[in-house]
Amino acid sequence: MNKKRLKVAFVCVHNSCRSQMAEAIARVLAQDVFDAYSAGTDIKKHINEDAVEVIKRLYGVDMRMTQNVKEITDIPAIDIVITMGCNMGCPVLRCQYREDWGLEDPTGKGMAAFLQTAAVVREKILLLKKRIINGEIDVFRKEEGL
Repeated sequence: MNKKRLKVAFVCVHNSCRSQMAEAIARVLAQDVFDAYSAGTDIKKHINEDAVEVIKRLYGVDMRMTQNVKEITDIPAIDIVITMGCNMGCPVLRCQYREDWGLEDPTGKGMAAFLQTAAVVREKILLLKKRIINGEIDVFRKEEGL
């Protein structure tokens, strides 16, 4: 069976912190398994500077150069949606599979909170990647009606 490449969206209302961090980390750790995107419905003008600093420190990626804030209408059709835990009406985006990671927003809580959020996101992305590889999340079977 020839499977298409999965598209995973990390979605949060403002698309400025957690979802952006998840997109960046997924591009580093899971680019061999899926394409990563992030988006929101009430976006900020810029990516959170503390999030930028943490990702640069941990992964050597400057999100200001590789990413930008996006509305959910700015990304392609998505297979898997991961909501970050918005606590204020997470955005709805059509997909084959969805889960919520329930992450607290580290904004305004200092660098330690951002580092902790990045660590949790890293572990969740690695687990998501493993689940996809192992067929535990198989959107293709659903699409093909199997």
